[in-house]
Amino acid sequence: MDWIFIAAAAFLAGLIDAVVGGGGLVLLPALFVTLPQAVPAMLLGTNKFAAIFGTASAAVRYAKSIQVPWSVTLPAALAALVFSWFGAMSVALLPKDMLRPLLLLLLIIVVAYTFARKDFGSIDENRQHGTKEKYWAVLLGASLGFYDGFFGPGMGSFLIFLYVRFFGLDFLRASSAAKIVNVASNAAALVYFGATGHVLWMLALVLAACNISGALLGSHLAVRHGSRFVRWVFLAVATALIAKFGYDTFAGTVLFKL
Repeated sequence: MDWIFIAAAAFLAGLIDAVVGGGGLVLLPALFVTLPQAVPAMLLGTNKFAAIFGTASAAVRYAKSIQVPWSVTLPAALAALVFSWFGAMSVALLPKDMLRPLLLLLLIIVVAYTFARKDFGSIDENRQHGTKEKYWAVLLGASLGFYDGFFGPGMGSFLIFLYVRFFGLDFLRASSAAKIVNVASNAAALVYFGATGHVLWMLALVLAACNISGALLGSHLAVRHGSRFVRWVFLAVATALIAKFGYDTFAGTVLFKL
């Protein structure tokens, strides 16, 4: 029964992650509930292994179906690859609890802004992305890559919002870019967790297969239904993140260390 539960969680996490990110909201709590005896780093590493395959399959699906903004995606992905490693190394050095109030405030601003601007991310502005935008992409990839290696929840949602806001993309193309950057940051963090022996390999392989299945369905739904669908899923996941961070911040108790 535990295997069925956790496999279903991996499938749902892949589906959500493929659309807007935030699959960790589903799979990590399921891992903590199912394997309470495991150390947190082991569960984080196992989750990263499953997530990278799902995210990569979604990224390939997007790349085949829509025009990915490579000029501002590759620089961000390379920066995320490097800085996610440093983020993972910093896990034991920096107190994560200090991040929660700031992240809660940022998420509230992101959701309020998206709700207030009904046309936000609905139309791709087809901007030309030059050198300035590439520098911004590197900064974006570096900062969120470090955050993903160190902590992680909401990275996909933040990426999508920033790609819409600063590069003029619609939600669908922003999601495609976010997936590629997220693959890079997951890869670096996974190498770190794997090298330190913090992956349950057999379980991770099963979860990866389920995550891939969910990701393929999620990316199919996103491509089929377009930016409006991605926007509403984005708002739903970001609202769930607000509830999660709000509880962790004000209740003073962290049930699941995402």
